[in-house]
Amino acid sequence: MLDLPPLARFGGRVATGLLDVTDDPAALDSAGFWAVCADFEGRTVCARFADVREEPVPAPVPGTWRGPAAHEWTSSLDRAAYTAGVRRIREHIAAGEVYQANLCRVLSAPVAPDADVDALTALLARGNPAPYAGTIRLPGHGVETATASPELFLRRDGRVVESGPIKGTGRTEADLLAKDYAENVMIVDLVRNDVGRVCATGSVSVPDLCAVEKHPGLVHLVSTVRGELREDVGWAGLFDAAFPPGSVTGAPKSSALRIIDALETAPRGPYCGGIGWVDADRGAGELAVGIRTFWIERPADGGAVLRFGTGAGITWGSDPDAEWEETELKASRLLAVASGAYEVSEGTLT
Repeated sequence: MLDLPPLARFGGRVATGLLDVTDDPAALDSAGFWAVCADFEGRTVCARFADVREEPVPAPVPGTWRGPAAHEWTSSLDRAAYTAGVRRIREHIAAGEVYQANLCRVLSAPVAPDADVDALTALLARGNPAPYAGTIRLPGHGVETATASPELFLRRDGRVVESGPIKGTGRTEADLLAKDYAENVMIVDLVRNDVGRVCATGSVSVPDLCAVEKHPGLVHLVSTVRGELREDVGWAGLFDAAFPPGSVTGAPKSSALRIIDALETAPRGPYCGGIGWVDADRGAGELAVGIRTFWIERPADGGAVLRFGTGAGITWGSDPDAEWEETELKASRLLAVASGAYEVSEGTLT
């Protein structure tokens, strides 16, 4: 196992000095600073750290990250299987079982046993900066995750909670279709319902609907859902109501999850889960939807595998080949960074 100390990075903060680890989200309402990694399948790791300080992500150091070659990536669903899955979801929609479902695939490639996810973080911060970037390194607890997520899952400030679902992706704003706007509105309705289960009656609002946000290499449609938590609800209750994130499941969520389970051939892990931090002393926290996310798994044979997830929301208006291309678009820049297509020169990426 890689012998590196536990740490967590979020924005310009780094947390070190691991105190304790739990799988109970209720601990997030106790005290201290916590890093949180919740897998899509429901496994949650909450790690409390003793020391939190302001520290920018270090500049990449040549040779500290040796990523896989571009040809070494394999996909849990190839193009034929993925497009067949899109067609199958359209059949479910035609039968009235679901309005939309997110279909994802997991890409995998071998990396060196000494691969350090924090070294990959330095590359991501410069090759694909993101508003909810974060890293959690807990080798002894099976968590080595780096996200360049553009999507807010849950932000909490006292009793006020927000979610920022993304639906609709294109290279430019001109690429966004009516299908993308419809998809976003459907997911906003789902998130309003999720948050409304634990918020005060009448407090849930949508301050922004289908705003266009620009990110490296693509644009997204992003909405904001806001509410005020009931006094009897903490992080555990909020998780129960909102997890897994609606934007990466579908609507209705229960039907979408059943369809996802039947069509996807690999667990999503931290991809499409929740990754972020909670400052229990301040009653604040911010969790990203675990998209644009890498994680390292270490099989018992002593090797290491780097994984990355990509997917698309499928509606009746979906074209199977176009949805495949959307998954390629979402992955291309991130895989280039991880595979070393961006060269480090004098502390910058060229």
